[in-house]
Amino acid sequence: MTEINPAWLRAHPLPIPAADDDKSQRGTVLVVGGCAEVPGAVMLAGEAALRAGAGRLQMATVRSVALHLALAVPEALVIPLEETAEGCVGAGAGTALLPRLSGSAALLIGPGLMADGAEALVGTLLDGLEPGTGVALDAGALAGLGAHPAALRRHAGHSVVTPHAGEMARILGIPKEEVSADPLAAARRAAELLGAVVAMKGAHTWVVGPGGETLSCSHGHVGLATSGSGDTLAGIVTGLLARGAPPVQATAWAVWLHAEAGHRLARRLGPLGFLARELLAEVPSIMADLAAGSG
Repeated sequence: MTEINPAWLRAHPLPIPAADDDKSQRGTVLVVGGCAEVPGAVMLAGEAALRAGAGRLQMATVRSVALHLALAVPEALVIPLEETAEGCVGAGAGTALLPRLSGSAALLIGPGLMADGAEALVGTLLDGLEPGTGVALDAGALAGLGAHPAALRRHAGHSVVTPHAGEMARILGIPKEEVSADPLAAARRAAELLGAVVAMKGAHTWVVGPGGETLSCSHGHVGLATSGSGDTLAGIVTGLLARGAPPVQATAWAVWLHAEAGHRLARRLGPLGFLARELLAEVPSIMADLAAGSG
């Protein structure tokens, strides 16, 4: 069992861009998700990817939200998607996004994704994504994975899933109470089933690779249990994948960065009441402190 801590992180440094690298060489992230009721999830995840050091950001969400998202995040290219009458991503959205996949270093599917057709969207994108591209699945993209793992297993060695206990229960088809009783065992089952790195989120987070690699992070903070926090974690993971970090390393770094951001906000603002979006600005300085040996 390996504990994720500053010593481990410094022993496994993130890829550092060369002084003359441009934004494309730091990796393009594509975030797919959102709906009319939860338009901010894609924004949180996308901004988190940039804060983690990705060079370019593209976000794809329902048409009614796209313009507002583009104005809120002027650094990003925003792609409007077909939308249902209920304000969810439409059935043809996956096919429309296929030409965008080849230019992406990392793909995140799921933040704010609420649609009966989410499983079909995920399948279309995973089938169309070139193996070797980093891919992360969160929230709405996790539905149906346990019953149909083949599309994700195609990306074994390059994929990450970030479930909480309820989502893990649905992946494995077991009661949530069983996951909560032994989250590490659940993470190991899911990693083997999906061929992916699993970040089993909770007060104590486990990172388990499909080859059995197991890392533990007890650095979490109660204030992180707040709306949008999971979207920021998924975005950090994806940003690090885009930079070229291997999935286990990217996930371990993301878990620590997310946790430490919570601690820094708690010291300044108090243990409860800070917002998920406030985590984002903490991430660059935490990475810099770790690189300098002071984290």
